[in-house]
Amino acid sequence: MRIGFAGLGNMGGRIAACIVRAGHEVLGHDLRPENVATAGATPAGSVGEVAGHSDLILLSLPDSHVVEAVVLGDDGVLANARPGQIVVDLSTAAPDSTVRLHRLLAERGAAYLDAGISGGAAAAERAALTLMVGGDAAALERARPALELFSAHIFHCGPSGAGHTVKLLNNFLNAIALSATAEVMVAGKKAGLDLETLLAVLNASSGVNFATLNRFPKIIHGDYLKGGLTNTLMLKDVNLYVELVARLGVASPNSAGPLASFGLARALGYADEISNTVVDAIGDLSGGVRLHTREEPAE
Repeated sequence: MRIGFAGLGNMGGRIAACIVRAGHEVLGHDLRPENVATAGATPAGSVGEVAGHSDLILLSLPDSHVVEAVVLGDDGVLANARPGQIVVDLSTAAPDSTVRLHRLLAERGAAYLDAGISGGAAAAERAALTLMVGGDAAALERARPALELFSAHIFHCGPSGAGHTVKLLNNFLNAIALSATAEVMVAGKKAGLDLETLLAVLNASSGVNFATLNRFPKIIHGDYLKGGLTNTLMLKDVNLYVELVARLGVASPNSAGPLASFGLARALGYADEISNTVVDAIGDLSGGVRLHTREEPAE
């Protein structure tokens, strides 16, 4: 199976590198040609070239607007689609847009799978991502050998759009946990608590979550785990969640917290920094608090 890839940024580049390390050639295109080289992919001159020479096309793009531009452009995926081809969208995108693209590609005989990913940059580098997939089950089984090159868990969540819906639900909980834990850790610092002890208590108690287990044990020592989702993209994902639940008629009283937190991070200059820096944004408004203290270099 010939594999093509459009979007070789923070996550796409790591995923493509996993596939290359497994011994497969990847034909890649990115607006930054250096990203293609870093991933070890073979450069393509356009998205159309990727689509025209690939049986399986992977997309890892910032949002639905970019996905639609790549798929629907004059020399995009749809214009070059053919029967039997499979397109896997690894982006975090609006489910209604996903369903529309699925229908358009189906008219050309191509399958479109929406495959939300979870695990972050570290899991991508270890080929240990979780995939939540929507679309045709038979197409997923055909694509599975390639997807297993960078994933530890693959869930078929239902028809087209289901994968991206599950992804938005997951990312909302991730945003809640990260922003709320950031606030708690700043409060703990200002209260004079030992942060290692605070985290140990939280992780043995009912406040435990992904951020307390996997993020803040590093952050309190100055390691922000760079390379993952930025504050801008986290805010985008929460907004997509709010739009989704509004269409479903579900009340969302809990969305105000992460919207405020990641919006604050953007406003204070952390827009393109990893979303873990939301703790510094909260710290800025709390008197310039940092969870860690950088050691001064020796003279």
